[in-house]
Amino acid sequence: MFSRKGRRPKTPELLQAWELLDAGDVPGALRHLRTGTESLPLDEVALVVGRAAGTAGFDDLRQAATALAARPENARALYDFGYACIERGLPHLAVPALREVLRHNPDALVVVRELVSAYEREDRHREAVELLTRYEDTFVDWPDRYLLAYNAIMAGDLALAQRQHGLLPDPEDPQWVPARDRQRRMLERATAAATASPLDGTDLRGWQYVIGGTVLGTLSPHGFDAGMTGRYAFLQDTPGQCLHGLLRLKALLTAAGVEPRSVSLLPDRSSRILGLAAAEVLGLPAEPFTAGREDTVVVAYDLNDVAAADGGPETVDRLFGRAPGQVLHEHASCWTDAPAVTADSVTLLHQAVIAPWEGQLRQGADGGVERGPADDRPDAVVAQDVTGADPEPQQGDETAPADPDETLTAFATAVRGTWLRGDRAGLNSTGPVPSSRFA
Repeated sequence: MFSRKGRRPKTPELLQAWELLDAGDVPGALRHLRTGTESLPLDEVALVVGRAAGTAGFDDLRQAATALAARPENARALYDFGYACIERGLPHLAVPALREVLRHNPDALVVVRELVSAYEREDRHREAVELLTRYEDTFVDWPDRYLLAYNAIMAGDLALAQRQHGLLPDPEDPQWVPARDRQRRMLERATAAATASPLDGTDLRGWQYVIGGTVLGTLSPHGFDAGMTGRYAFLQDTPGQCLHGLLRLKALLTAAGVEPRSVSLLPDRSSRILGLAAAEVLGLPAEPFTAGREDTVVVAYDLNDVAAADGGPETVDRLFGRAPGQVLHEHASCWTDAPAVTADSVTLLHQAVIAPWEGQLRQGADGGVERGPADDRPDAVVAQDVTGADPEPQQGDETAPADPDETLTAFATAVRGTWLRGDRAGLNSTGPVPSSRFA
């Protein structure tokens, strides 16, 4: 067994991970295995993973890694290791093990499905499509054809997705009905969005809508050609940017023919401030959020912050089944850590953001970077800073395409028949749009 005294990896890359484990750095060791490991010896990978899993208390993964390290050519050990890696959030380590099983057992559909699951979790949808296509003559409609259609959508191949979805019969097992309905809505949204948006490899707004049903209000003008395609990385937000987002929200509601009667305020401070500003911009009364209120705009600054606030999980739960005419708007949505519930409207996508009223980063007296003080004035006073700001969009690096109000309203007009019908479960927008995370 690999746990016998003195056995260590021999491959330099894996030996570095082993040394990180010697130092007690389990996360660092696993991060070290994040890239460049698919060609490494599987028994040595299992040594590292098994030791890390044992330290973390993941007995299922530790046992699977132990078995693989002892018998690296055994199909059962390879499959169990791949399965355990997926279950423990390490799908990239499952891929080479499951591929090896398939190399010796090419007709094993159960392995194909597990490998597709690993690819999906890694946003490697094109590879999932290529794999499933090879088995089209032998696979079954549910789940295999459904998985092919879904991964084709996520890979940007809408023609293939439409064709495969059209071949799907109604599922006999009722557990597949929600998946079928969700996929149908995605394709309906794609048909609507295609009339106003190119749905190409840089169309962030279009794919955000197809995949999650969210209308994206603004595009980042920074690093567009460097893989960001309209996303922000780190952002120090400003009152002007908040106002620009609210004006875009107003334009979206008008173009889509949605007429709310109130603004609903969520309990966290950032959302309250932005909600009060939204009420002023939209000319509507502001009221504390209640789940059953119809014809209202629920305003969140960042839904992950809502979830982290006191009573946040309960609030987020009540945002899933929204009432008729209830629109959820999120100003700053994290695209690398998608919130649990998907907003209908989002101003911008970010990796990290600091709200204007939080302590922002600045240059200190010693020349270093320090955090400034937070703005502790009353919420309504801070909201007035938003409504009184200059809403002009940021100037970027001139690589981003122009995104005037007319572009957004044309998109909103095109999709108005399919908007507000999407799923509420969180779903990020990596899809077929390149991003720096995968560069």
